[in-house]
Amino acid sequence: MLTYIVRRLVAAIPTLLGVAAIVFAMLRLLPGDPARVIAGLLATDEDVERIRHQLGLDQPLPIQFLDFFLRLLRLDLGTSARTNQPVMNEILARLPHTIELAVIATIIATIVGVAAGVLAASHHNSRVDYLISAATLFGISMPVYWLGLMLIVVFAISLHWFPAAGADEPLSVVLPSLTLAGFVVALIARMTRSSLLEVLRQDYVRTARAKGLQEWRVTYVHALRNALLPVITVIGLQFGTLLGGAVLTETVFGWPGIGQLLVDSIFARDYPLVQGIVLTFAALFILVNLAVDVLYAYVDPRIRYH
Repeated sequence: MLTYIVRRLVAAIPTLLGVAAIVFAMLRLLPGDPARVIAGLLATDEDVERIRHQLGLDQPLPIQFLDFFLRLLRLDLGTSARTNQPVMNEILARLPHTIELAVIATIIATIVGVAAGVLAASHHNSRVDYLISAATLFGISMPVYWLGLMLIVVFAISLHWFPAAGADEPLSVVLPSLTLAGFVVALIARMTRSSLLEVLRQDYVRTARAKGLQEWRVTYVHALRNALLPVITVIGLQFGTLLGGAVLTETVFGWPGIGQLLVDSIFARDYPLVQGIVLTFAALFILVNLAVDVLYAYVDPRIRYH
């Protein structure tokens, strides 16, 4: 297992370098002069040229990429052009808020989604199954920003139960977490239902029922664990997506996470900060996928990595 983990981590290095190259190229294709944006509309040409020189934008693109690549090998993400602070410090200051939001949303989505999926599979082709299927279809189709705005209108403005924005109060995390969990609940529930239905048709499940075991024991003890592998895959992928895909939610709720920092950096044409945030998202996603693969071996002892 240790050899497998080390091999996966080494294989992730080319992936990160490829992401860095793509982000570097795409940022340079964006319209507008980042030096002018940073300096402001009232800045003189001399000020703009000075900022361009500080950012290294007056160098040819191959030289800029080489300098970015060499700094990346030293784990130096550069300095933010907007705040003049190290990019790593800016990311580390915001990343805990995003991780907190993603973890809480994933926990909520896992508990509700697995429970709903098991309930639907246990009552296959019944009204309960149809109701849960319709609810999950509605959850998948619902835009995240619309759900967030509706939660703000109902629970923050009308009922005054939770804060509408910010992260100053402990309850501030409730509405953005529910917003993020809405889509993931639907995915987990649908995957749990389909996977469990497939397992319940296996011969060993029929044997367990023929031995006189209670239905709840057949479902939860014998069938559910074997049905969890694809569910774990969905949970892991969605957790990685939440880490990098909470941009809309953080913007709607004014959550001081890395997603909102990314939006502000893009508008400010802060190349070093945007590159650092995207690389951080890529690294987190790779680590989450690795954790999911390792978790497979503990859920299903038949799986071994050689």
